[in-house]
Amino acid sequence: MAHTLTPDRLIFRVAISVPVYRLFDYLAPSNITLEDCKPGVRLEVPFGKGRKIAFLLEVTQHSELETSKLKQVLRILDDKPLLSAKDIRLLHWSSRYYHHPLGEVFSTAFPADLRQGKPIALTTEKCYSLTDLGKGLDSAELQRSPKQKNTLEKFQAHPTYLSEADLSAWNDNWRPAVKQLVSKQLLQLDLKPLKQTAPTTLLRNPALHCNPAQQLAIDTVSTNLGQFGVFLLEGVTGSGKTEVYLQIINAVLKRGQQVLVLVPEITLTPQLEERFKQRFAVNVGLFHSKLTDNQRQNAWLDMQRGDCSILLGTRSALFTPLQNPGLIILDEEHDSSFKQQEGFRFSARDIAVVRGKLLHIPVLLGSATPSLESLHNVDKQRYQLLHLPDRAGIAVAPTLQLMDIRNKRVQEGLSETLIQEIQKTLAKNEQVLLFLNRRGFAPTLICYSCGWVARCQRCDANLVIHFDKQSLRCHHCGQEQILIKTCPACKVDELMPLGLGTERIEKVLNERFNDKVIVRLDRDSTQRKGSLEDYLQQINQGNVDIILGTQMLSKGHHFPNVTLVAIIDVDSGLFSIDFHASEKMAQMIVQVSGRAGRAEKPGNVIMQTRQPEHPLLTTLIREGYRSFAKTVLAERKAASLPPFSYQALMRVQTSDNNNSTFFFQAVAILVQKLNTGQTQVLGPVSAPMARRAGLYRYQLLFQSNKRQELHILLNSLIPEIAKLKQAKKVRWSLDVDPVDLY
Repeated sequence: MAHTLTPDRLIFRVAISVPVYRLFDYLAPSNITLEDCKPGVRLEVPFGKGRKIAFLLEVTQHSELETSKLKQVLRILDDKPLLSAKDIRLLHWSSRYYHHPLGEVFSTAFPADLRQGKPIALTTEKCYSLTDLGKGLDSAELQRSPKQKNTLEKFQAHPTYLSEADLSAWNDNWRPAVKQLVSKQLLQLDLKPLKQTAPTTLLRNPALHCNPAQQLAIDTVSTNLGQFGVFLLEGVTGSGKTEVYLQIINAVLKRGQQVLVLVPEITLTPQLEERFKQRFAVNVGLFHSKLTDNQRQNAWLDMQRGDCSILLGTRSALFTPLQNPGLIILDEEHDSSFKQQEGFRFSARDIAVVRGKLLHIPVLLGSATPSLESLHNVDKQRYQLLHLPDRAGIAVAPTLQLMDIRNKRVQEGLSETLIQEIQKTLAKNEQVLLFLNRRGFAPTLICYSCGWVARCQRCDANLVIHFDKQSLRCHHCGQEQILIKTCPACKVDELMPLGLGTERIEKVLNERFNDKVIVRLDRDSTQRKGSLEDYLQQINQGNVDIILGTQMLSKGHHFPNVTLVAIIDVDSGLFSIDFHASEKMAQMIVQVSGRAGRAEKPGNVIMQTRQPEHPLLTTLIREGYRSFAKTVLAERKAASLPPFSYQALMRVQTSDNNNSTFFFQAVAILVQKLNTGQTQVLGPVSAPMARRAGLYRYQLLFQSNKRQELHILLNSLIPEIAKLKQAKKVRWSLDVDPVDLY
């Protein structure tokens, strides 16, 4: 029964970041009227024996609880709402669709300092700019101080100033060089203004000339500004998608509106930021996990207040409030990094589309290899396809060839034929890019005497050899130990590496090409802040001959002098129990291939394989990605797999197998009672990696041909599971629209 209070007392209905599927009622502070407080403000409330930050959702005079049981709000933290009504609607939708507690969803939308209840304050930030002396000095005069020379050139290439955040993103060790340049009166220290003054002009540099396909894409989206629509910009690698983004963004800025640009990985933000700042005179904000809490809060508040025109970020930037929204762009929309894989497991791409609909603005999805879901939405006429079939300028698509290495001599993964092709390319003073999506020296340490294999004690996985650090490391839980020399099983010194990793390839390259500069780019070699940017700068300046790396090289980077790309082990992605694997493999091949021949020099792509007749490879090479996608979509339709059906995956982890058994028995009873028969329930089964970080892992898959039927079952089931006693003894989570089954 609802309890109504006297008119002078109001009830605040709030969301709190706790893992429960409900809201909480509190008595409003005394002397508060309806006009004083609106949804979207933060509150401090008593919760249990402590205090929590809450988010106000509704002001009412009714509660299901008796007045005597309601606690009073301790403090109202904000004078006015931080979120708009449409922001709040989006978070409600996200909570419902992904079946995740609303309080935790709201918490995701705020920077760390704000979700912890800290006051709103844009702090000043130290920044540096060139003096008149620094602007006129030839950097060659600093030849004997290369770090100072590079730093001065960085400033001379930048039109205004560089903040400490900008410098840290560029090079982790920037301070000594900057200090010296300040002492030489080449740089000056200042404080970044809290609020950017409105620029007198939007553009710093004019737009580039576009080909007809680019211009058609620009015109199509630009004429649809101010209304909702989803546009899929499918452009071959090097087709000039970024220029299309820039010119559409210019049209949005002319309307006095803001743009949210999302990229899948942090490594892609520096180059896009540079392009944006070179083109536009407006404030460009950044929001990603490598920034400090204060930097993220400033960017969030800049967009919320309308002081920033463009926000560039990863998926965590998706919920940033916009004062005057005009456009949302997702670059590399196919990338699985747009799906959060823990906690609140949302898809930034899908929520971006919903947000665009709520805000009545267009959403632009860009990719050379669109996801099968997006291509399916084009077929269903939910999205409009914009196609860029040619490379921009005079660049032409690279030639692709399969190199059959069956029964061929291979030295540490490199065939003699490939080595000869590398030598020919280097002889022309051109660069080579080698791709292997496996870091470390080798994925397995095996005893050739007894067959013993080094395994992780906490995961069902082999330990990876890291030769540089003389260690064995688990890439799943992080466990690490010293690289052993003697087999612990048979005590014989017959331990050998099995398989290939980037370290192993680097070693053989240094032996075969000892007079060349070789750079390895993977998660291990780029751990130091700013190291990736340093390597990329060396590559683009022509100071590197051979580039070896993992998937961080596969997209977005522009290497004009790379004319040979070699995929060392293309077969590793051909066989998998996950139906998503073939799609991801094809996307990876196309993206990596796109690094070759991006300027006036023609490019060549070689793929070493022992499966030259594999239909995935032959279709991809002979007919292109679109034909491959049509083939795979037809296979998915025949098998009733997404996007022709809808899935939700329940993952369960436990240190005790008995607990998982009791949990699934209880869930089975609930499913039997609630399922109408329209949803298949498959499992429970062990996860592909049955044990990880000491926990046993199981899965239960829900699948239905109708999205609504799946969510009807989940709406009833998830709150009931949360109440189970057995659920408290396991870790369980729900992943709606999973992008992998691991």
